[in-house]
Amino acid sequence: MEAKRWSFFILLVLAVLGIWGVNRADAALSAAQCKVERRVGLNACKPVIYGKNPSPACCERVRVSHIECVCPDVTPKLAALIDLNRAIRLIEGCGRRVPRHYKCGSITTP
Repeated sequence: MEAKRWSFFILLVLAVLGIWGVNRADAALSAAQCKVERRVGLNACKPVIYGKNPSPACCERVRVSHIECVCPDVTPKLAALIDLNRAIRLIEGCGRRVPRHYKCGSITTP
């Protein structure tokens, strides 16, 4: 049960971190920079998995995260566990636009 809960948490936070949106930086990040960005985002958004609303720190991560760091981690198996409607509400609630029909990893927005 704990492993399943942790997997769902990771999936939800990946979605909340800004799976969709426009990249805010012109230069590509290194693999190490992406790893740090994902770790910081996961830590900031951890309460979301327990049904809480995103904190101001989590919303800040949602707004500044680079999609090229998140999308490669969205496999079909992970995508199947994400409540897309909730993820979109959370992302937009944090002030980040979610484009229609945007493809990120194995997810395409409605």
